[in-house]
Amino acid sequence: MTNLIKDSFLQELERRFGKLRRLENSHSLFEVGKSEIRIYIRYSKKHSRSQMFYGLREIDLQMLAGYPSVLSFLWDGQPIPLIVPYSEYEEVFHSVSPASDGQYKVQIYEQHEGTELYIANAGRFNVESYFGWQAIENLIDLSTSYIPDLSHSQVQTLLGAIGSHKGFDVWVPVNDRSKLDWSLTDTYKTNNTLPPKLEQIVEIVEGVDLIWIERGAGIAKAFFEVEHSTPIYSGLLRFNDIHLVLSNLMTRFSVVSNDDRRSLFVRQLNRPTFKTSGLSEICTFFEYRNVFLWHRKIKMKEKTF
Repeated sequence: MTNLIKDSFLQELERRFGKLRRLENSHSLFEVGKSEIRIYIRYSKKHSRSQMFYGLREIDLQMLAGYPSVLSFLWDGQPIPLIVPYSEYEEVFHSVSPASDGQYKVQIYEQHEGTELYIANAGRFNVESYFGWQAIENLIDLSTSYIPDLSHSQVQTLLGAIGSHKGFDVWVPVNDRSKLDWSLTDTYKTNNTLPPKLEQIVEIVEGVDLIWIERGAGIAKAFFEVEHSTPIYSGLLRFNDIHLVLSNLMTRFSVVSNDDRRSLFVRQLNRPTFKTSGLSEICTFFEYRNVFLWHRKIKMKEKTF
C-alpha cells in the first residue's frame, strides 16, 4: 500500500511540475523540475481517531536546508496531499532534539476543527490550508503567495467565518463585534451567550478573542487567542485556566499570530506549568497566513457550486 500511494503521488507530482530526481542516500527526498525544489515524502497508515504517525530523519531534514523545500505527508484514503513548506517549521525542528533513533516524531491529526501537525516536544500547528499543491506552486511562482497584512479584528472575522462555515456557533467579545470586517467575509451571527459549562469561569472566557461552539449542544469546541502584539504567555495562561476546568472535554486551544512568533510560542508552551497541566499537548499555533488561505479555499469551493 505504501508504494502504491507514494508512486501515485510521484506520478502526479511529475505530471504537474516536471521530471523528478531522487537524491542520493535517501528513498524519500526528491527534486522536481528545473526549480531545485526539494520534496520530503512521508507515508503513514491511518490509525484510530484519524491519527497518522511519521518519523522525519534528522539527516534528511539537513538536506532541505538552503533549498526551497516542502514536507509531503501521505496516508491511506487521502483525497488531497498535505504539502507543508519546510521553511515555516525549520526553526521549530531546530528548537527540539530528535529521538534516539535520529528521527523527529511527528503526527497528523485529522479533525473537524482543523487538521493539525504535532511535532514531539514542540507543539501543535494548524496546517489546514496546506492541502493541495499550492505550497509547491508558491515556491515556483512567489507572486501567488502574497498575503495581505491582517489586523487583529480581520483575523477574528476570518476565524469566525471559517467556524460558521463548519457549522459552529461563534462567540466574539461584545466590545469586538462592531470591529469585525465584513468586507472580507459574508456576515454571520455571533452568539450573545456562552455555554452553561463556562459559567464558573465566565470572567476569563469573556475575554477570549473567539470561540467555536457546537451548534445545538452548547459545548465550546475551540478557543482562539489572536496575539497580534500582546504577550503570547498571557493567552496561554488564560487557556490554562479554561483547560483545568474543561479537562474532561475534547476542547481545542489555538494561539493565532504571525509566523515570526512561532518559535516564541514553542518556548512559552513548553514551560513546566503548561507541560504539567497538559495544555502543551492540545494547544495549537495558527498562523495568520493559514487563516487567510483556509478561508480563501472555502470561498473558492463555494464558488464552484
